[in-house]
Amino acid sequence: MKTAPARSSLVRAAMTAPYLQRDEEHELAVRWKEKHDQVALHRITVSHMRLVISMASKLRGFGLPLGDLIQEGHIGLLEAAARFEPERDVRFSTYASWWIRASMQDYILRNWSIVRGGTSSTQKALFFNLRRLRARLAQGSETLSNDSIYSEISAALGVTKADVAMMDSRLSAPDSSLNAPVVDEGSGSTERMNFLVSDDPLPDEIVGDAIDEQRRVGWLKAALRVLNERELRIIRERRLQDEGATLELLGEKLGISKERVRQIETRAMEKLKAALLEQNPEFAAA
Repeated sequence: MKTAPARSSLVRAAMTAPYLQRDEEHELAVRWKEKHDQVALHRITVSHMRLVISMASKLRGFGLPLGDLIQEGHIGLLEAAARFEPERDVRFSTYASWWIRASMQDYILRNWSIVRGGTSSTQKALFFNLRRLRARLAQGSETLSNDSIYSEISAALGVTKADVAMMDSRLSAPDSSLNAPVVDEGSGSTERMNFLVSDDPLPDEIVGDAIDEQRRVGWLKAALRVLNERELRIIRERRLQDEGATLELLGEKLGISKERVRQIETRAMEKLKAALLEQNPEFAAA
């Protein structure tokens, strides 16, 4: 980033640089494009820096340093010089204006807020035109409500009223840190973070659920020891997997009918229930 004296020097040089006549501008553009003449590029960019400064001044209302906007505009100016086609009957300033403005606007969108905005062309147009359109509507003889203003802007820019309302609220106030102190008359100063509502379980609930889960797993492991090998296999494949095996499939694996598999499963479940009640007799009364 340039220092303040360097920026001042750049501005003074830009404001005193001579304007280029059409023929001279064309000659310099050809020298730069065909021969990559750095002297020609320097003369083109220096003579158009007053355009960069003028456009940067119009965007100061977004609260970003003028020097930073000028630097971004200079990047856009260099991009325009790299892409300019001198054989077209267009003045360089006309062509470069779009690149300068686009570079500055992209910088503003990246740095104006920590929340990324203007991710589409319509949202970008809304961001940079909302204040101007709102001010123009407010100057009318008729006093309009916010809803009417949002409707007018929505129709003018081709966006929804909800988008206009959301962007208006974002532009009306800067970002606030969640760690910023808030004065509470009852308990003194606290942070905004403490006022956020969370649907997550409380820490003691999380710990309690984890302990209960470990206890249930231990009970089940102990109860499974009462089953014989075939019963244990059926319970594991039917009850302890995300997608339990069918009676028919298990019957084919074990070489028995699916009805026999069902009978063994029923008997195994009864044995498990009895084992669990023996470990925890208090559940019998529940």
